[in-house]
Amino acid sequence: MRETRLDTARIRAARRVIDPMFLDTPLYRCEALEPGLGCTVSIKLETANPVRSFKARGTEVVAALLAEQGSPAVVCASAGNLGQALAWSGRGRGLDVTVVASRFATVAKLDRIRALGARLELVDGDHETARERAAALARRDGIRLVEDSLDIETCEGAATIGLELVDAAPSVDAVLIALGGGALATGVGHVLKAFAPDVEVICVQPLGAPALTRSWHRRRVVTTDSTDTIADGVAGRHPIPAVLDDLLLVADDAVLVRETSIIAGMRMLLDHAGLVVEPSAALGVAAILENRDRFVGRHVVTIVCGSNVDMAAYHRWVGAGPFRRP
Repeated sequence: MRETRLDTARIRAARRVIDPMFLDTPLYRCEALEPGLGCTVSIKLETANPVRSFKARGTEVVAALLAEQGSPAVVCASAGNLGQALAWSGRGRGLDVTVVASRFATVAKLDRIRALGARLELVDGDHETARERAAALARRDGIRLVEDSLDIETCEGAATIGLELVDAAPSVDAVLIALGGGALATGVGHVLKAFAPDVEVICVQPLGAPALTRSWHRRRVVTTDSTDTIADGVAGRHPIPAVLDDLLLVADDAVLVRETSIIAGMRMLLDHAGLVVEPSAALGVAAILENRDRFVGRHVVTIVCGSNVDMAAYHRWVGAGPFRRP
C-alpha cells in the first residue's frame, strides 16, 4: 500500500502531548442497541471530555507545537467543535485564539467558544466562507492558520483513537466513522490499515453533504454548491485533495445516509445508550439502519464523535414519542 501523509511514530508521540483526559476513552459493547440494529455493536465514546468531541486530540498537538515554537496566536475556521477544542487547548498554553464561524452555526457551540476565551468572528455564508475569512486573517496578521484535516496534526491527533481501537481489533469486523473534512477517517483508518488490516473501515456522510463521499467513489475531488443536512459538523462542500488521497488509501467504503436515518440514530442512542449526541455522531448508527443485511452477524464499532447540539433543535428532531424505524 502507498503511504499516507500520516506517520505512526508521530501518532504515538502525539499521545504524549495530548492531555490524558482526552485519551483512552470508553469502548464498550452496547447490547441494548443490538436488537434494533441486528448486529453486535460497540461504542467508542469521544464526548466525555471538556469540549464534548474528539477534536481536542488534534488541537492539543497543534497547541503544544505552537507553544514550543513561541507562536503567540492562532486562527481557525470551525462549524463549532474544532473552535471549542482549539480554544480549550490554546487557553491552557497561553495562545491568543481566533475562531471564524458561520453566524448560522449551532448557537450552543458558538457560546461555548466564547466561554473558553477565544475571539469569535462570525461571517455570512457557510463553513467554506469561514475558511476563506480565517485564511485572510492568518495572512493579514502573520499567524498560524489551523486547517482541520489538511494540517497533519489534526489527523494524527485523531489517529490516536485508532491506536486505542487496535487492542479490540481481533473481535471487530468493521469501524464506522463520520466523514466531514476527513481528519477522523484518515487518522483512524491509517492506524487500522497498519495494524488491523482485516477490519473494514467504512466512512459515513449525510446525503445532503456528499462531497467527500462522491470524491472517494470517483477518485477525484468533487465539490457541491450547497449542503442540506442537520449534521453541521460534517457539512463541507470543497474536499481537500491531499485528504482525499489519504482517504483513498485507508477507507474500504464510503456511504451516504438519509436525514431520517440520522434522526433515528440519535433517538436510538438516547433510548438505548443514554447518550445525547449531535447528528454527526449518529451517522454510524444511521448506516447500520440503512444497511442491516450488510452487518448481520458482524461486530461493528461506531465512533460517537460529538455531543455539542442545540437542545431546542435536538428536541424537535428526536421528539418524545415512541421510536419508529425509518
